[in-house]
Amino acid sequence: MLLTLHISAAIWALITGTIQLTTRKGTVQHKFIGHSWMLAMVIVAVSSFGIREFTPVIGPFGIIHLLSIWVLICVAASIYFARVGNIKRHKGFAKGAFFGLVGAGIGALAPGRLIHKWLFGLF
Repeated sequence: MLLTLHISAAIWALITGTIQLTTRKGTVQHKFIGHSWMLAMVIVAVSSFGIREFTPVIGPFGIIHLLSIWVLICVAASIYFARVGNIKRHKGFAKGAFFGLVGAGIGALAPGRLIHKWLFGLF
C-alpha cells in the first residue's frame, strides 16, 4: 500500500512538475497545479521513510532519505518564498525539489531496484 502511494504520488509529481516548468507562471492554473504538485512532493518524500529497500547508512535510513529531507526543505522554502513575494527564490527551491524527484526517479531505475525489475525483468 505504501509503495503504491509513493509511486502514484511520484508519477503525479513528475507530470505536474513538468507542466509547471513548461507553462506560464503566476496564473490561477499555475497556483492550482502548484498546490497539487507540492502535496504530491510531500507525500513522496514522507512515504519514502517507510520504504526500507535501501542500504542503510544512518540507522535504517539510506542515502536516498537525505534526498527526501532535501525535498521537504525545498518544498517548505518554495512555499515560504512564494508567499513573501520572492519569486526568484521560490522558483529556485521549486526547481531544486523537482530535480531531486528526477534524480530519485533515475536512481529507481538502477539495476537491482524494484522498478528496474518491473520494467526490464530480473537482474
